[in-house]
Amino acid sequence: MTSSWEQFEELIKAEMRKVYSETAIDHSMNPRNVGDMKDADGFAKVTGPCGDTMEIWLKVKNGTVANATFMTDGCGTSIAAGSIVTELAKGKSISEARRINQQDVLSALGGLPEESEHCALLAANTLRGAIRDYLAMKKEPWKRAYRKH
Repeated sequence: MTSSWEQFEELIKAEMRKVYSETAIDHSMNPRNVGDMKDADGFAKVTGPCGDTMEIWLKVKNGTVANATFMTDGCGTSIAAGSIVTELAKGKSISEARRINQQDVLSALGGLPEESEHCALLAANTLRGAIRDYLAMKKEPWKRAYRKH
């Protein structure tokens, strides 16, 4: 016998499925790669036009994204976008990861409603910012001592 709460939860999920793909729902409710990273090789913090902020940390080994994590103060679609963009980046060369864009994030999530597409852009822009930071630190490693995060 299911409880009232479980029935309510199923009702909410059924309504979400009318608007979001299973992938988007899964990454929103069970995000991957959440949290900050100590000794990250690249970091970026970006605030989107809606006010959501996303942070991404990268660990790079031999020119490949070995690990990527994120945090956001945003809504469920920002969480899903951060989760999927870190999954997309892991295992890719820096030049491949740098080319991940809004459309790649949208495609990987199975699309988002038009009013939420900016979340995919925020995730892609934050990833590119973290890659830029990695490249800058690689070029001038002494700047790492002045990092505030």
